Amino acid sequence: MLDDAVRSLRESGVRMTPQRHAILEYLTTGHTHPTADEIYRALEHRFPNMSVATVYNNLRVFREKGIVEEMNYGDASSRFDFVTTRHYHMICEGCGKIVDFNYPVLDDVETVAAHLTGFKVDRHRLEVYGTCPDCQSNVH
Repeated sequence: MLDDAVRSLRESGVRMTPQRHAILEYLTTGHTHPTADEIYRALEHRFPNMSVATVYNNLRVFREKGIVEEMNYGDASSRFDFVTTRHYHMICEGCGKIVDFNYPVLDDVETVAAHLTGFKVDRHRLEVYGTCPDCQSNVH
């Protein structure tokens, strides 16, 4: 995943700096849906001269190149998701945890929506809200 993203960025003319590589690596190693601040805090010890603005700017480049998806839920901080395959999000209303899930039945939803409405569909997003197992076990 990381190598493919690096190759894709290089092929589209994006220079691969150590900071960019570290941000991509962070996004691809199991840290699901972090905020830019979380990424910054995780990497600041490796790059003392890196700022939060640097993280945001790199995430913007990744978003523009289709490497990450920005997820904004109406609060102050966006979360960023490394784009691998089409997937959807289960969001805990207790702690805010976001878990990916795949539901292949919806793969044709854009085609159906375009056919029924006449719209030219660019993308779609599905979010399901509930309470995660950890929060369920904390409620007595």
